[in-house]
Formats: sequence, structure tokens, C-alpha cells
Amino acid sequence: MPNSRYTRFWLPALLVFFGACNYTIKIKDGRTAYERKQYAAAIPMLEKEFGRAKTRTEKGQLAYQVADAYRHNGQDGAALKWFALAYENNYGAEALKGQAYSLKKLERYPEAREAFKNLGIEIGSPYEYRKEITACTVAIDWLKIAPESGWTVEQVPFNSAQNDFSPVYYADERLVFSSDRAREKGEETYKWTGNPFMDLFIADPEDASAQRFDEGLNTGGNEGTLCFTRNFSEIFFARAMGAFKGDDQYCKIFSAERAGDGWNAPRPLPFQKDKVNYLHPALSSDGNTLYFACNDPEGWGGYDIWSVQRNQQSESGWDAPKLLSRNINTPGNEVFPSCSNDTLYFASDGLPGMGGLDIFRTYKSDRNAWASPHNLKPPVNSGADDFGFIAVNAPSRNTPGDLLRSGFFTSNRSGGRGGDDIYRFEQRVPPPQPPKTDTAPARPLAYKMILEGYILEKILSDPADPNSKVLGRKPLGAASVEIGFGGKKQQVTVGEDGFFTLELSENTDYTFAASREGYLSNSARFSTRGIARDPANPVQTFDLEIVLDKIFRNREIVLENIYYDYDKWDIRPDAEPTLNRLAEVLRQNPDIRIQLGSHTDCRGNDNYNQTLSQKRAQSAVNYLISRGLDPGRLSALGYGETQPAVDCVCAKCSEPEHQANRRTTFKIVE
Repeated sequence: MPNSRYTRFWLPALLVFFGACNYTIKIKDGRTAYERKQYAAAIPMLEKEFGRAKTRTEKGQLAYQVADAYRHNGQDGAALKWFALAYENNYGAEALKGQAYSLKKLERYPEAREAFKNLGIEIGSPYEYRKEITACTVAIDWLKIAPESGWTVEQVPFNSAQNDFSPVYYADERLVFSSDRAREKGEETYKWTGNPFMDLFIADPEDASAQRFDEGLNTGGNEGTLCFTRNFSEIFFARAMGAFKGDDQYCKIFSAERAGDGWNAPRPLPFQKDKVNYLHPALSSDGNTLYFACNDPEGWGGYDIWSVQRNQQSESGWDAPKLLSRNINTPGNEVFPSCSNDTLYFASDGLPGMGGLDIFRTYKSDRNAWASPHNLKPPVNSGADDFGFIAVNAPSRNTPGDLLRSGFFTSNRSGGRGGDDIYRFEQRVPPPQPPKTDTAPARPLAYKMILEGYILEKILSDPADPNSKVLGRKPLGAASVEIGFGGKKQQVTVGEDGFFTLELSENTDYTFAASREGYLSNSARFSTRGIARDPANPVQTFDLEIVLDKIFRNREIVLENIYYDYDKWDIRPDAEPTLNRLAEVLRQNPDIRIQLGSHTDCRGNDNYNQTLSQKRAQSAVNYLISRGLDPGRLSALGYGETQPAVDCVCAKCSEPEHQANRRTTFKIVE
């Protein structure tokens, strides 16, 4: 399915997060399989192609793709080996980056810390990986104190050799969970993982066997990540679906009501948008609030946690979804929410953690605001992906050894039976801590929220080529930042470190507009609404990064993810997000004009390709005009096949080479 890590419901869990759920296209070569996210199918083909490669450059490219395919399927040990091979074959900083993150996920923290340091040096920006270096040091300290934490974890007996994840409680103390374990011989497999498609299963946590949950809910595609109302009369779960025939599939949340021994026909919830993935439904204890993960562009970045209220007075039965506060959601991914009384558990790779996804908990304060998330630390969290946490609280006790809570969670850590495995946990009252020797009277708490802002620019592998690989980011000095809040405006100019700081007010929305001569202006936003005061951390600090792109005049810049159907030139829905982002760039930079260009591959005759490319370029211009842009700032030019990005013999060009040549570009002309 749609990690983002696109798309699986779990991650080796983040896998869910960054792409569409397409699994229909059959591929015969490794590079194309990799491009189509058919990672399980790509790996053996790419490894064979690596063995036949004749140059170090080709070996480096193939080794990196093998490593990345293993990474996407949660096989970090194999990924580490191939990232190292890619680096040895001159693939560069991106391969070293893959090594560093693989080492972190494998909990080889001293090695990972050194790799991140070397990576910062190699790309020329210690800034880029400073948080990862700190996280490795913190993880080492957390592992030291884990034995005294009061937590114990163990695998459940019904785990399979495939992926089992995201359990929820059902009647009779059984668990319903998602799995891609084999159901029958000869069934079709999901090309991302090489395993069968996901279904819902049910098991007794003390038993070694599991059965399919309901034949009416499970289909030949992927179903997963579910929740029930308290009386089990209604179910919510994720399923893949396309917006139109032949379209890539996106995950949507469906609901169904109990009907006798089965369920009524599932229906997608009405508030969901096309071309957006909705995942991981979770109900509040009273059943009136549904939490879910979503990659809506209106969020804070990646996947965010949203909530939506039931409303019987509304025609749809639901209010409009609301984004949870910025201390929970980050520019990374927040996913897999679950509720236990007043506590919200979720997984994040954007908050400081041990490797992949870590599990956090938060709660609503008396002002209906969210407390700072707390990392559950090891042994619940690990260097791998940890998520899908459910808990039941025990009666309140205070004696060391008394049970506090118990439950289950998912992890793809090493030592499991398959990819993702389900673990049982218990948390008991830990031994008492040594008494504090500080006898100074407590000082009144002075609550503050501090925003630390950074203005950055991209580090390109070729500083003169805007289409070259982005190696990282580094601080950009001498930029101006206009800060807007509460009807007021404040102007700051950053130094060479690209840094500025701002003390934030409660329940306030902020906008930031950054600019510097020779760079495209950019903006960002931040909000303190819904953020609770934290007695354990009276000074809360948040980061904000704004990246400015250098202006390359009269140089074509490729627009990613602009595709056209064969022999057509109309803008497809999957191209709209890229053009919407370009429209926003133009709004923030009203003094520039651009030329939209379109290129075809070499197949077809010259006149046909020239005409087709002109129509495609004009379609992009027309779309931007429909978004409110001044037509006088836009022009269209079709290049046909005259300027290939990859100069290959047409009859021998691979499909990825043809795809590279079929591109849409923009050029700043003044």
C-alpha cells in the first residue's frame, strides 16, 4: 500500500508514508522495478545487474538501489552491506548517509555517531546531522538505564515469519491485527514486500495460531490498521482505493457496522480527500473522537496526527478534521495513534528518538491543550521501528514491583520471528531512586516557549547545476525574515549562522517570510495553539527551518512527478501537487517570470513530438493560470526530443532513460 516507509500500512513502517499504493504493473528489469517501488521484485534483479556491471559508476548506482530496496522493506542489516558497497564504488554522500541511518537502526550507536560526523564533514555542513549525533549519545544513555525502568517485553506466540502488526483489543481478550502472512498456496503477492496482501486476523494472545478475522472485510488487496467502538458494534480500518480507473491507489479509512455475525458493506469516511493517504484510525475512550494519520499538504509535513469529531447534526455525521498541535506533529512523520483513557500514544520519526519510529505518549491538560510528548524509551523503543502501542492501566499502586499497565506493541527489531512482530509488555513500579541531595527551595516556574529558527540553502553535488543531487543543507547568512503574529510584524536579519530566535506567546499563529538577494523567497508557519505548559520542562524549545533556493536564471529546472498519459497532454491529478508548489513559489516571488518547458523521449517522429510537447507545456501554463497566476508571467515552449537529458541510442534506451527524457521543466527568465 501507500514511509515517508508508500505504501505499506506499517513501516518497516514508515514505508507506508511516502508513496502511492500502486502494485499492478509487472516489471522485468531491476531498475524499473525499483522506480515503481516493487522492492521485493527489484532486489534479486538488481543484484544480478550489479554482478554484470562493468564500471564503478554503474556498480555504485546499482548497489545504492539494492540497499535502498532492502531499507524500504525493513532489512537494515542487508541495507548496511549494500550502502557500504555503493560508497566504495563512488556513489558519494548519499550512500554514507544510508550507512549512518542503518547503523542507528541496528543500535550500533557509536559507529552511527561517527558516520554522521563524517557525513557532515563530507557535505560541508556539520549543521545537517547535529541532532542525529546527539540522538545517538542519548540512546546510549537510555540503554544503560533500561534494566531499571520497570518495563519488560516479550514476543507473542502467534507471530509469523511475515509481518504482523498494529494489534487492537477485541471481545474475550482476543487481539485483531494486520498481517501479510500466507493464507493459501499460489496467491498473488504484493510487489513492494514480496509477501501476500495484508488482511485482518484474530488471535488469542496465549495461542500460537491466528485466523482471518472476517471474510466480508478482507479483500484481495490490502486491509489493515483498525479500531472498534467500545461495544464492538462498529469497525474502522484502512484500505487501498484509486480515485479513477488505472490510478495509483491511496489508503482511505472505511467504516462498517455490525450486522448479525458479520458486517455491513464498508464505506469510506466522507471527509477524506482524493490523492491523500488516510491511515491508522483510533477512537477516543468515549467513541466521539477519531484520531488518524494523514499526509494532507495542509499539515506540518510528512504524516501528521489529526482528529475529527462525530456530529449527528452534520449531514455527513462528522465535523471537519483538525490538525493536532505542533508539539506533537513535526516536519517528519507522526503515525499509529491509539487511546487509553486520557492518554494518546503515537509513533514518530520527527521527535528525538532511538532510530526509526519511536513510541511517545501525551495527554490533554485541563486547558484542552496537549502536553509535551514523552518518549517511552527502551526496552519498548529500539533502534528499529516501534509503533502500534495499546495499553490497559492497572489499579493505582505505588509499591516497587506493582503492575502499572500492560499491553502490546509492534516492532521490526532484530531477534523477531519475521519483519514486523507483535510484542507483549508490562510496566511495573521501578525501584526507588536515590534521594536528591539538593535542598535548595524550589523556584517558581517561569514558563517560556522559544522558537529557534534557521535559514538554510541546499548543498548541491554540482553547485552550478540546479538539477544535481541535493547532498544536504547548510546555514545561509544575511537573509531577512519578516515575522507576522497577532496583526503585528517584526523584521530580523540573520548572521552567518543563519540563526534567529523568538520567544513565543501562547495560542498564537505565526508566519515567517524569508528572503535574500539572489535566492527565491520562501515562507513557513508555526502555531502555539493547543500546546500545554509542561511542568517538567518549563522552557520548551521548537525548531523552524526555512530553505531558500538559489536563483539560476535561464537554466531549466526539472519538475518532479509531472507525468502525462500516452498521447495526451492534459494535467493528471497526480501532477497537481507539484504545480501547486510552483504556483506558491511564484506568489512569494512576484517579480519573476518563468518559461514552462516540456520534453519527450525519442520515440515517435520529430513533428509529432514537437507538437505534443508544446501542448503539454501549454497545459502546465494553463493550470497555473487557473490557480490565479498572471498569464503575463508565464510562457510555454515545447522542445520535442531535441534536448534529451540522457543521450542514449533510442532503440537501446532503457525505460528509466526514456522516463528521464520525458520531463517538464521551468526556467526563470527574468
